[in-house]
Amino acid sequence: MPRITPLPAKVLRRLFEKAGFECVRSEGDHFVYTKKGIMRPVVIPDWPEIPVFIIKNNLRSAGISREEYFRLLENI
Repeated sequence: MPRITPLPAKVLRRLFEKAGFECVRSEGDHFVYTKKGIMRPVVIPDWPEIPVFIIKNNLRSAGISREEYFRLLENI
């Protein structure tokens, strides 16, 4: 299994959109995504590179497995 590495915010936002999330608002430099059935919103900062710990926290909040993450990443 490959390692999770930092990604540009644009790529991470597209990944969550592919997973069925919808951007409901942006506050400052943060984008807030929600999906029906997911309790917590996913917040993605608009930074040049998103650190690994933020990616992992967002995947946990979204209920996306590591395998699904890499599958979605291949299709972007």
